[in-house]
Amino acid sequence: MEKYFTKEGLEKLKAELNYLRKVKQKEIAQAINKAAAFGDLSENAAYHQAKEELAFLRGRLAELEKIIANAQVIEPHSSDHSVITLGSKIEIEQSGKKEKFQIVLPAEADLAAGKISSQSPLGKALLGKKAGEKIEIDAPKGKICWKIIKVS
Repeated sequence: MEKYFTKEGLEKLKAELNYLRKVKQKEIAQAINKAAAFGDLSENAAYHQAKEELAFLRGRLAELEKIIANAQVIEPHSSDHSVITLGSKIEIEQSGKKEKFQIVLPAEADLAAGKISSQSPLGKALLGKKAGEKIEIDAPKGKICWKIIKVS
């Protein structure tokens, strides 16, 4: 279980915990009550499905509570924003295609949101580099070269 988070990453977990407690738990309780109103619970698929969802939800709530209780917030390692460190926002280019990412801890990685893990091959290659430098990554399809356009 990951215990190091950026402030933003920890806030995201707290927001998920809050949503699950205040919204999702009530929705599942309503689904259980609605399904139970149909009578015989032994063959009531909707009731059993809702109970399974509740069990899963309780497990996720316990997991989030434990993670948040043990979480340690870390700040980016450097005040020099020209060097890529944890938390840096970067723009890179490969074959004319530009992409923007933020380097985050593994527990916060979300490629769809542009957040790449500092432990991923790309994240590892970028750490410590500056704008204007080039990096090479070994990928299944061969080597991929990227140019670092901007670091902030």
